Amino acid sequence: MKMLLKARLASMMFLEYFVWGAWYVTLGTWLGESLRFSGAQIGLVAGTTAVGAIVSPFLVGIIADRLFATEKVLAAVHFLGGILLVVASFRSSFGPLYILVLLYALCYMPTLALTNSLAFRQMTDPKTEFGPIRVLGTGGWIVAGLLIGTLRLEATSVPLRVAAGASFFLALYSLSLPHTPPLMQSVKFRVSDLFPVEVRRLFREPSFAIFALASFLICIPLQFYYAFTNLYLNEAGVKNAAGKMTGGQMSELFCMLLIPWFFRRLGVKYMLIAGMSAWALRYVLFAYGNSGSAMWMLWLGILLHGICYDFFFVTGQIYVDRKAPIALRAAAQGMITLITYGAGMLVGSWLSGYVVDQYTITGANGSISHAWRSIWIVSATCSAVVLVLFFFTFKDSDRMSTTTRQPESEPVGTV
Repeated sequence: MKMLLKARLASMMFLEYFVWGAWYVTLGTWLGESLRFSGAQIGLVAGTTAVGAIVSPFLVGIIADRLFATEKVLAAVHFLGGILLVVASFRSSFGPLYILVLLYALCYMPTLALTNSLAFRQMTDPKTEFGPIRVLGTGGWIVAGLLIGTLRLEATSVPLRVAAGASFFLALYSLSLPHTPPLMQSVKFRVSDLFPVEVRRLFREPSFAIFALASFLICIPLQFYYAFTNLYLNEAGVKNAAGKMTGGQMSELFCMLLIPWFFRRLGVKYMLIAGMSAWALRYVLFAYGNSGSAMWMLWLGILLHGICYDFFFVTGQIYVDRKAPIALRAAAQGMITLITYGAGMLVGSWLSGYVVDQYTITGANGSISHAWRSIWIVSATCSAVVLVLFFFTFKDSDRMSTTTRQPESEPVGTV
């Protein structure tokens, strides 16, 4: 692949994840501190991305694979998404705001798969070429967080407008990307094509079924982090919370380099266990940390994101890639994505909102705060229960190869 094309695709990834990182991380702070939404309402709004992840395979399968060129679909949905974000930024009541953000999520979430697909189509050797291009997406998320945090915009609606501006720019930029026409125009779409019977048969193997169930369950407490960490850090008095949270993405890049080394020593089961253990430990650190003498606990909790994400979700990708038939690896990855970032995080958005509401404290002057220690203990307990169940039930009969392969496609919510 020519260097210029690599730069164009890397820029696409940077903008793609800059858009998401600009508004999603601080959403709970704006909704909670400025609009006084309840925990359940914040959870539901944050959970719109999970709904988008569930619907995404169907939209991608029908529109981009069969009807229109990928770059044109990207341009259309990002432009529409920018409009929806602008309108949403001026709303202050739950109903209209929820509908607008939900419509936006339905536009945006399919683009995660579409950008991957477009990039893969231009590559001669995806296993070596995709990583350096995709890493710019994480860079975009980091830059967005640093920008929003440094400008102290976390409790405002401005991040939505920043994301909207980037979305409009990405819509125009998409039209300059290499032409990527649909490959299946003459093939009739069937729902069964999304998850072929050969992929569904993977669940007949007990170890794979347990892995899928654990992946679903661990994504429930995961949503506590995505929906409420920024609100928690701001209430705790942490300065530039959004900027500090980008430390999680920085550690993700570092831990990605360690995966091959740990695979050779731990194997797939204990890599997955390490990832789940990190989630439980992170929430305990959040429960007992503060912005003063125990700030190190908050920092460590944030930096554990690399182990939380890479050791469980990336390892899970590789596990699925190994188990699925060669011709159906993309479909298998899509199925796990639906289970985790779709169903798991959707349930997590409901549960996290409910738990936060149970520990909401209203002061005599109408001020609102939360008993965060209790909230994080609940999420840590949920993570620990999943960890224990997985430890005693999962058996990986095949040894993991000492070399890892780049999965055919990344999960929808990779950051």
